[in-house]
Amino acid sequence: MRYFNGFSLCNEEEFFKEQLIDSEYAVAGFSYGAQKAFEYVYNTPERVDRLVLISPAFFQNHKKSFIKTQLRYFKSDRESYIKQFLQNVAYPSSVDLSSYLCEGTYEELESLLSYVWEKEKILELLDRGVTIEVFMGDRDKIVDVENSYKFFLSLVPIYLFKGRGHLLN
Repeated sequence: MRYFNGFSLCNEEEFFKEQLIDSEYAVAGFSYGAQKAFEYVYNTPERVDRLVLISPAFFQNHKKSFIKTQLRYFKSDRESYIKQFLQNVAYPSSVDLSSYLCEGTYEELESLLSYVWEKEKILELLDRGVTIEVFMGDRDKIVDVENSYKFFLSLVPIYLFKGRGHLLN
């Protein structure tokens, strides 16, 4: 399986053993990695049977001022931004994610926040025979759960975990 990490994270896939599939024809991604996994599958000529999107980063309903504020905060105090970000990723648990921390860049954050999920591209992947599944927590403090859920629900199967956050724990 090919796996794409979340923003500023490495090796966090161990949190998602229940959702991941051991197959050379499967691709998965968490949060920012879900965006990257989707684009990889959309653009690859290789065979992919299943795409697993775990807590896909979804910010397309936010105002541009939200994105600018996030980027400004990151640029002015990267360390504090990442600390708060990891707390929100772990919520509602108190999992310490410091051992999973990797260097996230301003450009990656900008890409993450400005990414737009396109229905047409999802439908094209489905027409190609790719099975797409989305896993989300209803207490996610990172993404816009309500709008994300509505968007994906009309297209692909969604598994909504009650009482769980971005890490689905």
